[in-house]
Amino acid sequence: MARAKQLEQEERARVRQSFTDDADGDNTHSTHNNDDPEAAVEHALAMIEQGADLIDIGAESSRPGSDPVEEEEEIRRLLPVITAVCRQVSIPVSVDTTKAGVAQRALDAGAAIVNDISAL
Repeated sequence: MARAKQLEQEERARVRQSFTDDADGDNTHSTHNNDDPEAAVEHALAMIEQGADLIDIGAESSRPGSDPVEEEEEIRRLLPVITAVCRQVSIPVSVDTTKAGVAQRALDAGAAIVNDISAL
């Protein structure tokens, strides 16, 4: 299991930047980099340059009306990106998912936090 990076407590606001690795063309934060994890790393590094303290990565849109993604497809999209980003960044990475199996695989790949809008 990868050692997760942690946020130190400070008396300042934290900046979280998100990107969703999905095929939802209406998602303005979609980078659709599941076929190019290195492009996702470049995107994450740019977020850090802009001041991000935490990178939140998902592979399924939570936009109302978006199509659900099966767990295996979400894992297929997400794991190469999470793995590549976690290897290259010095800040914590969170996984944005509503599926326990996806969350566990992402944590095993190096994610430090689970961001679940459904509370699993």
